[in-house]
Amino acid sequence: MKKLTVIMLILAVALTSVFAQGAAEAQKTAPAAAPAQAPVTKPSTYVRGDDEQIYASVLGGYEELLDKAKAAANDSERFVIYAQAEAFLLDAAVMVPNTTQGGAYTISRIAPRTVPYVQWGNDDDRWKGTIISGDTFLTPAERAELLDIWAQAVKGEAVYDPEAWLIAHGHTINRDYKTTFSTAPVTLDTLNTSSQSDTEILVNCTDNLVQYNNLGQMIPALAESWSVSDDGLTYTFNIRKGATWSTSEGAVYAEVKAKDFEAGFHHMLDAQAGLEWLVDGVIVGVSEYLYGGGKWDAVGYKAVDDYTLQITLCAPTSYFMTMLTYSCFAPICESFYLAHGGVFGIEEYAAAIADTNAYTYGKSTDVSSQVYNGAFLLQQLNDASIIKVVKNPNYYDPASQKIDSITWIYDNGENMAQFYKDVCDGVYAGCGLTEASGTLAWAKEDGNFGKYHYISDTTSTTYFKGLNLNRGTFALASGACATSKTEEQKIDTETAMMNKNFRKAICFAFDKATMNATSRGADLATTNLRNMYTHPEFVQLAEDVTVDGKTFVAGTMYGEIVQYYLDQMGCPVIVKDGVDGWFNPEAAKAALAEAKKELGNSVNWPIVIDDVYYGPSASQVAQANAYKQAIESVLGAENVTVNLIEATTSADFYACGYRASNGEAGNFDVFYGSGWGPDFGDPCTYLDTFRGNGAGYMTKVIGLF
Repeated sequence: MKKLTVIMLILAVALTSVFAQGAAEAQKTAPAAAPAQAPVTKPSTYVRGDDEQIYASVLGGYEELLDKAKAAANDSERFVIYAQAEAFLLDAAVMVPNTTQGGAYTISRIAPRTVPYVQWGNDDDRWKGTIISGDTFLTPAERAELLDIWAQAVKGEAVYDPEAWLIAHGHTINRDYKTTFSTAPVTLDTLNTSSQSDTEILVNCTDNLVQYNNLGQMIPALAESWSVSDDGLTYTFNIRKGATWSTSEGAVYAEVKAKDFEAGFHHMLDAQAGLEWLVDGVIVGVSEYLYGGGKWDAVGYKAVDDYTLQITLCAPTSYFMTMLTYSCFAPICESFYLAHGGVFGIEEYAAAIADTNAYTYGKSTDVSSQVYNGAFLLQQLNDASIIKVVKNPNYYDPASQKIDSITWIYDNGENMAQFYKDVCDGVYAGCGLTEASGTLAWAKEDGNFGKYHYISDTTSTTYFKGLNLNRGTFALASGACATSKTEEQKIDTETAMMNKNFRKAICFAFDKATMNATSRGADLATTNLRNMYTHPEFVQLAEDVTVDGKTFVAGTMYGEIVQYYLDQMGCPVIVKDGVDGWFNPEAAKAALAEAKKELGNSVNWPIVIDDVYYGPSASQVAQANAYKQAIESVLGAENVTVNLIEATTSADFYACGYRASNGEAGNFDVFYGSGWGPDFGDPCTYLDTFRGNGAGYMTKVIGLF
């Protein structure tokens, strides 16, 4: 989110009043009852509840804290209030942060730190600077020496040139990078998607105003320079002259102009594909345009002339420049868009896309339905075969193009032996080594593990297991992934899910380390575990802050503040990375005992929980069985039964959760297949995704909106 992020299938996500549960939740949770109490009369057919009421009851206090943070006097005070909100979210037990990316045994021919080094936005998927050995995997000693030079370069004490270093140390350079994919882009319209499976391809073909480099520094891209008004409200960007749009075949189509950025932003708001909420309340006129019938002319995003773009903010926003590396600020070639049926205006756009014969812009089935201004041109896209981009001969910065092509080859993880052989043969640059897939054992057998393995960096992306608070789907339209639950069991599960102590019991019984070990191996079982939604070291306080009588000193990391508030609430979660911070069998059993008192005779036990997994993936099979074992062994199968539902195709697995269009379409009770990577450098980039009334992008993974 940066994008909505999908777990790849091959390799293996006074406080009393503020934190009190609302009345609506109490209405759905039966009071404590003595065993002799008569059974509660229940409806005979399951009926899905009201999203707004459920959200208000479970997370209404969370959204209040987010609003309070937005009104804070400075960044540090805002971070503290955001930490309170995050503690509320975690204590609500509607999701369990599980893992982040990386932290795995890996072998690779790619030199470290050759892609943009940044925690947020899309730039970490820009691979134009990738340096690949054409000979063999890099050794740990080679990596260590390169990383030492990189660290010196960050401090301005050296120049980091991994290509020259590799050549000097006997390596040749491979200019063609190959990797795999398991889910293809569904659109070539960068501004009509927020899914990583779309943007990780398209970001290589489209440049924004600014970019991050591999040293973590923001540098000019299509904006050569920029300035900010004294009041912090107006940003003026000087667009690079001579940059061009090119067709997929490499013909120059048009020059990039400031109006293309204006057109892109206008189109993004019209499309309403999950990007628009990022700028709602940030840029002048956006809220009115989206929701109040406002005119485009009143939106503060305008081309002053061919080479000047001016953006006007609602209020000074300290992190605004960090937002510009995300896809919602990408340009489109206005003339090309209009020539392919594009129109402007929310209602006009909705009508235009209904006519698929006239509206032909950005179709994933036709690489010529888009033009590109980035380092690469998209030339092939077959959703079950191959995706390929080639170097753009018209790119404005040819010195930065270190590779000639990137090829993604479809692989759903069913034949890991062949995949590993291809890695060893140099077809692919490298791979993670996991126990469940067999790659770890093979690498140990052939000596590659001993010679070349390293542990990959963790990232700011967080994957989590969501609990469905308001399930609306019990089988896909095809009939696949159907529940075996009776109507009574559906009702019982929903009633239990609306009980906070029941949710806590489920969350505290989840042995993440054991589940993770099924794919990573026991020695790396906790390396990539994450226990809070936001990266715990994402931001830190720049100054001392006192809130409700508690002083947090300058330099305090965000995660430390979240931990403080969880401790105040009596929530036993440990938020730091690298530990199994949620697994607590005693707390799980205690929460279950309280839930059983509160639920009384309103449910029949056991509660049946549907967990969908992807059957052809050995890693997912092992993880699903580990989850079932953990929940049933801690809570007792007589209390909670995990019903494992196999998806036999990746499309079905993603349809159940990751690509579900909304909360009602989610076909699961618990789902582990989605994650979030931050779009910009502020905690709200994570936290706003759980806002209510459809404003938050990730509420659908807890069954709402």
